[in-house]
Amino acid sequence: MSLTYREIKDQYNALVKTFDYIAERKDDILSFYRKANPQSLVCLGSGSSYCLCLSAELTAQIRLGTPTTSFTAGDLMLNYKDYDKVLESSLLLAPSRSGNTSEVLMAVEKSRNIAEIAVLGVVCTENSKMAQIADLTLELPWAFDESVCQTRSVVNLYAANLLILAYLSNDGQLIEDIKTAIETGNKFMSQWEEGLEKVANCDWSNAIVLADGEISGLAGEGALAITEIARVPGRYYHLLDVRHGPMVMIDHNSLAIVGLTEMGFEYQRDLINDLLKKGATVITYSEMPFPALPGVKLQVSSGQKLGAAARGLHFIFLPQILAYYKAKQKKVNPDQPEGLSAWIEL
Repeated sequence: MSLTYREIKDQYNALVKTFDYIAERKDDILSFYRKANPQSLVCLGSGSSYCLCLSAELTAQIRLGTPTTSFTAGDLMLNYKDYDKVLESSLLLAPSRSGNTSEVLMAVEKSRNIAEIAVLGVVCTENSKMAQIADLTLELPWAFDESVCQTRSVVNLYAANLLILAYLSNDGQLIEDIKTAIETGNKFMSQWEEGLEKVANCDWSNAIVLADGEISGLAGEGALAITEIARVPGRYYHLLDVRHGPMVMIDHNSLAIVGLTEMGFEYQRDLINDLLKKGATVITYSEMPFPALPGVKLQVSSGQKLGAAARGLHFIFLPQILAYYKAKQKKVNPDQPEGLSAWIEL
C-alpha cells in the first residue's frame, strides 16, 4: 500500500494526539506569548508550510486582531534587510514538517541580525535544527510524513496553528470546532472516499481549487498536492476571483473543487454554472448539505457546522485523495515524485 495513502488515512488519528498535545502545552504557549509581547506576527514557511502560513495569517488577524504577515522562507532569507520594519518586535511562527529546511533556518538567523524577534517553531520531528534556534518548539513526531509530499503533516500543522491562535485569542468555539472535525474525520473519509475515487478516474488533466477565508491558504496546499502527487497542474484561486482572468484557461479538461459557504449562495451557484458551461467537471464541499446542483459531479458535505477555519480539516481531504487516485490512474508513484525532495538543505 502507498505511503501517501496510509498517511492520508491516518491523519485524523494523528490529529487526536496533536489536539491533546497542544492542550497540554497551553500554559507554555501563553507564557511564551506574554513574555514576547509581540506587536505583530510573522508566519514563515516554504512550499506546503507557506500555504499554511497564509491561512494562519488570516486567522491571526481575524481572531487575535494582530497585524500579521507571511513570507516564503527563501524571500526572507535573501531580502531580510528590506523587511526590518515588518520584523521588529514580532513573533515569528514557523510551521515545518522537518524543522530542517535550510531557507527557514537561515531566514530566522538573518532576521535576528536586524530585529528583536521571538521564534515559535511547530515541527513534525524531534530534536530538529529548528528546536535548537527557536525560543519555543512544539514537536508533533506522530504527524511526520515519510512520503515526499505532505498530507498528514500538513493537516496536523494546520490544526496546530489554529489551536495556538485559538488559545492566544481565548476562542473556545474554535477549539470545539476543531475537536468536532477531528472526531468525525474518519467517518467523513469513509463516507466520501469512493465517490471521490470515481471523480479522480474521470477524464481531467488539470485542476483548480476555489475557496475563501481562513481555509484559502490550505486550499492552495490542496492545489499543490494535486500537482506534486498526481503530476497534474493544480492551481488555487479565491472563489469569485476565478472569473477575473483564470476562467479563460478552464475547459473540458479541468476539474474544479469548489469550497462553498452559506453566505451569498446565489453568486456561488452562478459561478458553478459558468464553470459547467466551460465544460469543467465540478465537485463541491460544504459544511451542511446544499440542495442538488444540476451538473455537479459530487456534492461533498461534513453534515455539521464546523466554522470558517475548522472546516479546512475536512476540505483538504478532497484534493489529497483525488491526487492519490489520479496518480494511481496514471500509474505514477505518489510517494516519490521525480525531482522533488521531502525538504531542501542548501
